[in-house]
Amino acid sequence: MRQADFFTSNTMATQATTATAAIQSNMRATTATASSGSFNSVFQQVQGEVARFIEQGGGGAATTLSPQGRAYLDQSQSTNVLGNINQGGEISEVQQQFLASIKPWAEEAGARLGVAPEVVAAHAALESGWGQHPLRQSSSGSDTNNLFGIKANGKWQGDVTTALTTEYEGASGTALKKTERFRSYPDQASAFRDYAQVLLDNPRYRSALNTGSNAGAFAQGLARGGYATDPNYASKLTQLATRLQRSAPAGD
Repeated sequence: MRQADFFTSNTMATQATTATAAIQSNMRATTATASSGSFNSVFQQVQGEVARFIEQGGGGAATTLSPQGRAYLDQSQSTNVLGNINQGGEISEVQQQFLASIKPWAEEAGARLGVAPEVVAAHAALESGWGQHPLRQSSSGSDTNNLFGIKANGKWQGDVTTALTTEYEGASGTALKKTERFRSYPDQASAFRDYAQVLLDNPRYRSALNTGSNAGAFAQGLARGGYATDPNYASKLTQLATRLQRSAPAGD
């Protein structure tokens, strides 16, 4: 079976959790004089620190976490950062922050693809774990901004990184761990623009284009084109996109 061109959502750390209101308030207090952009930057650094700690196995290494990282890890274990996409619960504050940060790029990509921006945003959320588990440079640990897990094929001329991912192979859908090469971008805008171009250029994804607000049609189009090898990928994306569409303010 041909491998998918993309990093599937199975590489996201399901252990990662969202911060409680108390932790977020404490973190805001330490950056009271900073701009909201500065706060988001600090918050993202803490989230990345904890995600790397979880990936490395945790355990006795907790002492290596910063005070903010320990607080984030110790006091925010009750809510999964991905949310329960099958239950369609409320969008958390962390998830809302992620959606707000990518909104202009989701709108731009959606317009190019003929797809509702909520559907594009849901795709980024699914692949990146709401931005809480970014694909990082294997050498430096810096964020690659690869929110859609696009692999670096032979035609890619930009920066790359390597990462372990899960691929499903064979009729039985056997899950296998593999190390693959992925694209790295200077910023989120570049990631969204490349994502849109990949879908526009590849005829395999033609049926996903111009599907508007029909999340199911978009997801099925990606699945048929081989976007991911996870047999449940289309269902996951459809459910999450539908959840975002229902939570979007009227008139958006």
